[in-house]
Amino acid sequence: MTPDEALEKLPEILKRNLDRNLCVCNEVPKLTVINAIAQGADTLEKVRAKTYASDGNGCCARQIDDLLECLAGCDAMDK
Repeated sequence: MTPDEALEKLPEILKRNLDRNLCVCNEVPKLTVINAIAQGADTLEKVRAKTYASDGNGCCARQIDDLLECLAGCDAMDK
């Protein structure tokens, strides 16, 4: 999926603040995480490997899980 397709699948609330850091510890913007998921990072560990998000104290792990769940669920509903 492309990053634009991923954004289209997200509910409005998850499209907010795309340019703000989702991971404050490592200064990783939300859009960077969404792009990593769109490019195939389908687990928290893969997102972490691509972006370093959640590699600090992990406080953003829940938000990343929410994005993963939403995009995976949206893909499953499209099939």
